[in-house]
Amino acid sequence: MKKQKIHQLTACALMTALLCILGPMSIPIGPIPVSLTNFVIFLAVYILGMKGGTISYILYLLLGTVGLPVFSGFQGGLAKLTGPTGGFLIGFIFSAVIAGFVMERSHLRTVPVIIGMIAAMAVAYSCCVIWFCFQMQCDVWYALTTCVFPFVIIDFIKIVIVTIIGKTIRSALKKAGLLSAEKDMAEALANQSGVRP
Repeated sequence: MKKQKIHQLTACALMTALLCILGPMSIPIGPIPVSLTNFVIFLAVYILGMKGGTISYILYLLLGTVGLPVFSGFQGGLAKLTGPTGGFLIGFIFSAVIAGFVMERSHLRTVPVIIGMIAAMAVAYSCCVIWFCFQMQCDVWYALTTCVFPFVIIDFIKIVIVTIIGKTIRSALKKAGLLSAEKDMAEALANQSGVRP
């Protein structure tokens, strides 16, 4: 049991590290750049589940808030969190919880997983739009055209990629013993119950 706990903590730490590496990388396409943060968040909850994935992101968020340059554009600090695009950073917490919850309840069936991640992104978009309007004193339409519309297709592509590669990475981590046996047993029981007449 203790060994499995260590493995789970290690897996969370690895995902936090991956967020710190890929999160700062961004492509500027306007006031808000395209980043890989939500891609890694969804990958984290796919692999580690709702709790582990959310913890990984919160650790990343704390590291960025205290000043490490791990946010998009290699920025960090409280100013980034409270700035116009800070709504995304807060909204991603809810995204991790929602996507992870749907993944666990659906036992990683492809269609519900995709729908769950789309719903999770919709929540993140909403948080960003509300905060952006508040900070910039602009109307909702301007916030949508700045914070949402340019990213919808790109984020959907990220979701599809996570759905494809998530299973492979989970399988590799299972073989390495980094996923708990309890979680594997729960999945096995769920799969068995799903095929019963």
